[in-house]
Amino acid sequence: MSATLSPSNSPRVRRRGSTRRPRAASHLPPFTQESHDAALYAIRNYLKGRTSYDTFPVSFRLIVLDSKLEVKKALQCLLLNGVVSAPLWNSERSCFAGMFTVSDIIHLIQYYYKCSSYDAAAADVETFRLESLRDIERQLGVDPPPLLREHPSASLYDASKRLIQTHARRLPLLDNDTETGHEVIVSILTQYRLLKFISINCPKDIQQLHLPLRKLGIGTYVNPPPLPPSGERPEGYNPYHPIATATMNTPVFDVVHMFSERGISAVPIVDEEGIVVNLYETVDVITLVRLGAYQSLDLTISEALNQRSPDFPGVVICTASDSLGTLMQLIKKRRVHRLVVVEGEEEERKGGKKGRLLGIITLSDVLRYLIGDVSIGEAQLEHSVAPTDPAPTPDPAHVPTGAPTSSEPHVSVETAPATDPAPDAPATEDVTAVPPEEKQEAGATEGEAAPAPAE
Repeated sequence: MSATLSPSNSPRVRRRGSTRRPRAASHLPPFTQESHDAALYAIRNYLKGRTSYDTFPVSFRLIVLDSKLEVKKALQCLLLNGVVSAPLWNSERSCFAGMFTVSDIIHLIQYYYKCSSYDAAAADVETFRLESLRDIERQLGVDPPPLLREHPSASLYDASKRLIQTHARRLPLLDNDTETGHEVIVSILTQYRLLKFISINCPKDIQQLHLPLRKLGIGTYVNPPPLPPSGERPEGYNPYHPIATATMNTPVFDVVHMFSERGISAVPIVDEEGIVVNLYETVDVITLVRLGAYQSLDLTISEALNQRSPDFPGVVICTASDSLGTLMQLIKKRRVHRLVVVEGEEEERKGGKKGRLLGIITLSDVLRYLIGDVSIGEAQLEHSVAPTDPAPTPDPAHVPTGAPTSSEPHVSVETAPATDPAPDAPATEDVTAVPPEEKQEAGATEGEAAPAPAE
């Protein structure tokens, strides 16, 4: 006899009630001032045991310009290779002759705008040589840059100190040829490469750098002078003092003058309410010189930005409450050279306006805090902190992509995902397809091995 199962006579299955497992306790140590200070000491101690050689990629190509090369050809060489600076070589004396940087280009623009004419500039740029740039600086009353150098076997800590003491963004690494005794330019150590090396090789210590950026005194923040009793702003009053700013209607040359006078490489562009709408950088004026478009200096920032390359990665912003560790994680993922600090939700609750300019943070500020004389009691920590010593990881290349304006209130980057490299997996840096963001502070192009110049 067969029977069919129906909903009425089907056997009921008793289900066991679900139970939620308790969440496992976190094994991360608590964030304290002591853990932050210990992480700083561990990072410094780690750099004392590493040399500049450890930051080199497996293969790289170094662009070196002869000091007798014409400026126009030098600019074309830099732009074609995606960099904005290169070491100079004196072929007559077979020695290092300094660096050709964006500052030299800015000084050249300012010289022709003030001391000469457009026609003279267009004629002279065809024959003007790199070795004559120092004469331009003397006529402008600008101090010539020092001939900085360091040996590749010097410790990274000493190289960092040299960068901080001289306010330099890059440090040439020179060795001597054992046969001829002549100098050999080996590579260029930049602030970005150094900070990225730290973020890759000291991950546990980076996690402990949890304190807010402003509390640590990292960066320059808006601190305007008090208004007179009448409440009226005097002529020349800067509500964002000491930060140099501009608007969309500011002439390009006024910003170029800020670059030269203040020794800065970027100026935030704000609207009438102080909201950051863009950033004008020194690299934006390089093309003007290369093409001889000196008349473009009379354009407004708004008109000049229309000529900017469409692959501009955008303005990277953060808030004053973001942590140093989060910033270092960002440096590991994408090439960043400055962050614009804006008012966030915390300032908005106090009557501020979200997105309003609050400050600016450069890599120099970050490096100065990590390596500088910070009172953290190193003598006491030396006996209680075991320094971390992971194997150094070469600096991999990341090609970021992004929208024209990227808002990153927590210094997080969604437009440039990256995978952390394996500790012992070397990377090769290539020169092709270098976006404008990567051109900042590049110092030299890396890609393929090439001999340094010799006699």
